[in-house]
Amino acid sequence: MRLCSIASGSSGNCVYVGSDTTHLFMDVGISGKRIEAGINELDLKMSDIDAIFITHEHADHISGLGVLARKYGIPIYATKGTIDAIRNTHSLGNIDEELFHYIREDEKCTVKDMALYPIRTSHDAAQPVAYRISHDKQKIAVITDLGCYNDYTVECLRDLDVLYLEANHDIHMLQVGPYPYYLKQRILGERGHLSNEAAGKLLSRLLHDRMHAIVLGHLSQENNLPELAYESVRVEVTMSDTPYSGSDFPLYVAKRSEVSQMIEI
Repeated sequence: MRLCSIASGSSGNCVYVGSDTTHLFMDVGISGKRIEAGINELDLKMSDIDAIFITHEHADHISGLGVLARKYGIPIYATKGTIDAIRNTHSLGNIDEELFHYIREDEKCTVKDMALYPIRTSHDAAQPVAYRISHDKQKIAVITDLGCYNDYTVECLRDLDVLYLEANHDIHMLQVGPYPYYLKQRILGERGHLSNEAAGKLLSRLLHDRMHAIVLGHLSQENNLPELAYESVRVEVTMSDTPYSGSDFPLYVAKRSEVSQMIEI
């Protein structure tokens, strides 16, 4: 099982998750041209992609969807609320209705040899979800765009091999930065985004001896730095009431506009 970030950040997100026989996109929030170039770097073709799973309808997660749907006819999976919002996003153009497949939170969906479990998230979108993906006994989760987490979130993310986790902003950088007040409040709110510190606290509740790797993603260009996210999360883990320190596990930061390192289990 493999995970690779093709693009990550507030300007656009696309994550590849695959096995030897199944190839999926988690969100397609960059241009079709960039997505195709990215998947080619992984020695795959767009014709290899079996499905696109959408977390929610914000532009940085769906902007390439219309082009990919018309050019390649790839099936699209999302919640009903998200699909309805996509239909009302006129900038995407026409998408064949037969490509849409409805999913429900907490109900397993299967694509070939991979099982996906949509997880409810707290974000200011129509019906947002994250995804836990399983292949045999291997488990990966991709979770971004959540303003807060709770015991349900933790339970859904237990016993993972690989976690792709949002570390959106440094709170101080956001507070003193150029964003207008209402936008700062939105990001900091319970339906906004996880800070570096919150990501570290959540990660501390999920670590176990067999965790293979953690990838930090969806970093804000204006309110975060890769080095700051990396160190902040490591410090939170080290300071947490767990037996682990921040250096006990491979920790990566997804690149904004380049294909990141492939994580293989």
